[in-house]
Amino acid sequence: MIRTVTLNKNQKPTKEQLKQIEEASKKEIVFDEDSPELTPAMEKAFRLAAKNRNTHKKTYVS
Repeated sequence: MIRTVTLNKNQKPTKEQLKQIEEASKKEIVFDEDSPELTPAMEKAFRLAAKNRNTHKKTYVS
């Protein structure tokens, strides 16, 4: 399960959110046919795509 939380610029995560992150970090990754383990070539392509996406991302300062 993926949980996404968006924090504002000066907002800090709650104690509950930090606890959930800590618990999640201790769990093993489970791969299946919908979410297979990446080959080194797939991982390289994924990193490149993320890098390209991030260079085109606009940063908004309020």
